[in-house]
Formats: sequence, structure tokens, C-alpha cells
Amino acid sequence: MTMPGTDSTPLAGTVEAEAQKAEQRLSIGSQIDWSLAASTAKRFVRPGPKTTAYTYDAAQAELADAATRAEAPVREVTGLADGLRIPTTRVLDRPGWIDAAATSMRSMLGAEEFASAPVASGLAAKFGGVQAGGLLAFLSTAILGQYDPFTPDPETGEPGVLMVVTPNIINVERQLRVVPSDFRLWVCLHEVTHRVQFSANPWLRNYMQDNVAVLTSETGESTTEIVTRLTKSLKSDEPREKGILGAMQMLQSPEQYRAFQRMMVLGTLLEGHADHVMDAVGPAHVPTVVGIRAAFDKRRKAPQNPVQRIIRALIGMDAKLAQYIRGKAFVDEVVSTVGMERFNTVWTSPETMPLPEEIDTPQAWIRRVL
Repeated sequence: MTMPGTDSTPLAGTVEAEAQKAEQRLSIGSQIDWSLAASTAKRFVRPGPKTTAYTYDAAQAELADAATRAEAPVREVTGLADGLRIPTTRVLDRPGWIDAAATSMRSMLGAEEFASAPVASGLAAKFGGVQAGGLLAFLSTAILGQYDPFTPDPETGEPGVLMVVTPNIINVERQLRVVPSDFRLWVCLHEVTHRVQFSANPWLRNYMQDNVAVLTSETGESTTEIVTRLTKSLKSDEPREKGILGAMQMLQSPEQYRAFQRMMVLGTLLEGHADHVMDAVGPAHVPTVVGIRAAFDKRRKAPQNPVQRIIRALIGMDAKLAQYIRGKAFVDEVVSTVGMERFNTVWTSPETMPLPEEIDTPQAWIRRVL
């Protein structure tokens, strides 16, 4: 039913739908005190490995150079982003990454779209800030590099910034006992691949943001409806995912779970493609790549202490590890079957993305899309 004085034309419906999506992103983004999240994380983050100022500065300079040098071979192998400018790379310490990540998460959740929106306040926002701060503190010691598709490049104003975290890279290269210059370029090859993916396919940013909006929106379900849905799910004989994926399947509404699946498939594709490119580019540009890959894969599989295992499970890092493995297997098989040029059809639109079941059956994706 249309209330008097409202416009029921299709255009108005589209505008209303976009406004609703924006409000959904804002609702979660404005429920967290991001300044408190950043300050909390920086208060609790562990210091990086001990280095001299000279060693640290040299590592920063080398990482900045490696990120630039990685761009040409990545573009050559992928066939993407030809002719586009090479963006700058932010080389950060742990507190710097925390500030950047807090800004990115706020932007991803839509809070930046409303400059006049009320600033988060109250106990709920502060509690959310402390929680987010704890997560940022943990991640700030684990992230080697990250492409942020949401934060504007300070030089151009266009969305998208690549970041590498110097102390974390120094820490891992020491643990693995690998050649530092080779390892730094190897890490940059992976992260630059993400930059190329988004630079060549700008629609990916909105696709991610739209799915995040669904994931963070209010479902409108009453407590009774949620309990009923969970009960039915537990009693059902239908196959259910294991671990955190199974928990998400049970706890989310059907619409949210579909959005979650789309995000998981996208993440699997992006990470698998980046790993494929690392291995394709590596032999020609990273002399010790075989040893680095073996040592890094062994590190990925190494057991953590119980607290780390709990945190990794809760935030889905083990599921992310599976993304690398499954995604690379998908990309490896498709590229070996049809070549990189035809594989790039995957970047055309949401409709050409793999379906969840196609990640493990690449030939099914080839038959459907190509």
C-alpha cells in the first residue's frame, strides 16, 4: 500500500532500495566507536621484533620498492590492469596498520557515507569499540600485507590502498630463515595481485560492500523465530557445513547466509588467484621461491597454542586458510585447461563468479560460464 504523497514509480523504488542499503551499513558502522577501537588496539598490541633503526628503515624502503616492481610481472601474468597507473603503497608499523584498518572497516560498513551522521556514543558503542580493538590488536601482529579496496588513495582520491606491515614481515622472514629481499618481493607479489584484481574490476568493491550490507543488516526475526529456525536446523538431516561455516549457516537468516556464501566464494577466488600468480611469477623473479613456499606452507600448517587456536576459529582464520588451498586448486585447474585469458571471464560480473559448489569442481564452472 502506498501512503498519500509518496512516489511509487520504479525510480523511486530504486532510490529507496539504495537508501535502505546505505542505512543498513550505517547502522552497524555507527554502533562502534572506531576511535576507541583504534586506541584500545594500540594500547594492547605487542611490540614488533627488535631491530636497529637502520635495518628497519632499509626494510621499509625495500618493501616500497618491491611493491612497485611486483606490479609489472603480475600484470603480465594475469593480463589485467594493462595501462593503469601504479598506485602508491603504504608501508606501515603495527599501530599504523591499526589506524588504517579501523578507517577501512568504518568505510566498508558505510559510516563514511554520512558525514552528518551522529558520532557513535553510549555504552554500546564503547563496548563495540573495545571488542573491535581487541580483534585489531590480534590481527595487527599477523597481517603481512593487505589490499584495502575501500579507503581512498591519498594521491588520487580513488578507492583502494595497498598496505604492507614491516615488523610482521621482518618477524616471519626471521622465523622462516629465508632470504629477506626474496621474501619481501614474494609477499608483495601476492598483495599486488589483489590490487590488480580490484583496479581492473572496480565492480568488485561495490559487490563486496553490498554483501556486507546484507550480512550486517537487521533480520527482523523475533527471538521465537530465531529459536525455531535453529531448532529445525539442528533436527534436520540435511548436510551442513562444519566448523565456523556450519555455525554461520545456523545463526544467519537464509538471505544473510547466501551473502556469506558469496563473500566466501569471492574471498576464495581472490586468494587462490593471488597464490596462483605468486607461483607463476616467482621462479623468474624470486630466486629462492621454492624454499620460501615450502617454509611458508609449513608455517601455515603448524599448530598454535590453545588461545591462538580459539581466536583463529572464532574469527574464521582457519576457514581463510582453506580459501587459499581450495581457491588455488580452482584457478590452477581452470588456467591449465583454458588459459589465463579465458579464465579472466570470471571477473566479468557476479554471474560469472563460481558458485559455491563449483569451487571444488572447476570443470563445472567451465561448462557453465565458458
